[in-house]
Amino acid sequence: MTYLDYQATTPLAPEALAAMMPWLERQHANPHSAHREGRAAKAAVEVARDSVATLLPANHDLFFTSGATEALNWAIKGVEGPIVTIATEHAAVLDTARATGRPVTVLPVGADGLIDLDAARAAIAPGTGLVAAMLVNNEIGVIQPIAALAEIAHEAGALMLCDAVQGYGRVPIPEACDLVALSAHKVHGPKGVGALSIAKGVSLTPLLDGGAQESAGRSGTLSPALCAGFGVAAALMRDRVSADGAHVESLWNAAVARLGADWRINGSVEARYRGNLNIRHDRLDVARLMSTLRDIAFSAGSACASGSGRISHVLRAIGLGDAEAKGSIRLGFGRYTHESELIAALDAIVDAAARQRIAA
Repeated sequence: MTYLDYQATTPLAPEALAAMMPWLERQHANPHSAHREGRAAKAAVEVARDSVATLLPANHDLFFTSGATEALNWAIKGVEGPIVTIATEHAAVLDTARATGRPVTVLPVGADGLIDLDAARAAIAPGTGLVAAMLVNNEIGVIQPIAALAEIAHEAGALMLCDAVQGYGRVPIPEACDLVALSAHKVHGPKGVGALSIAKGVSLTPLLDGGAQESAGRSGTLSPALCAGFGVAAALMRDRVSADGAHVESLWNAAVARLGADWRINGSVEARYRGNLNIRHDRLDVARLMSTLRDIAFSAGSACASGSGRISHVLRAIGLGDAEAKGSIRLGFGRYTHESELIAALDAIVDAAARQRIAA
């Protein structure tokens, strides 16, 4: 199996797994208990917290959650006032914003997937409570101008929420962000743990009632194993940022060269994380393609919406029609992808698409 779905989830780093194993096999104490074993578990959690925080704004405090969806829900529901967000955001932002019942302004993007800052400035008026935007888009890899949006938000007295799930450890997170949501399994950590980073002085209404085990008001027993895995994965993202970035750039260049002019890239090529290659081809039947190429793991869009039968809202937002959106695939690659396997997979995809055209 060739795995090319890094935006859906990343392979667990062996180092992260090794850090988790003692807490799964032998050390089972509750990190919120006062006895010696509990204090040892708490110490592991705090080491992980410090590790994850090293790639975040310096004036923040980090709080663990069950994942990015919880973190985004907490941030959006924990702030009062109207919300401004972007049409290409993840459903965890768009659906949660609408669920608050508060006024929500959804800003359009251009054909490149980027927000128009003048339009943002016009929409983010005094009285806005929160501006929510994704650093790196999960479907098309486009990098939004988060620092500029944060400046506009602050001028209006609003807080800036950055969904950094796809960008953490890959693209610098602007210091101006007030709230930053993270997910471990998108950075070679375990599933089931994420975090919300909160600027000092910002307080949120708790999302979950209970023991308030995290000091910002997040309730629930933390898993030392998951936190430890996240911490090591974060340290690897920090230590390998240059090597991983160069590897991804090399893979991107090889992939684009191999595809040829018949395939078009969805979204900006310049303002983009290179580990995301979302491409389309005329008259491509993606469902048939995926059925034919069962030994290649790739996506027709967001994994969170797969199987729904809906056209990607992100591809609609950049102006693609139904046929173009249905003829698009997303290839995600990174640290553990070998160039030879990527090229072999691309050859198989190109060949299968050509056979479809001949059969048609």
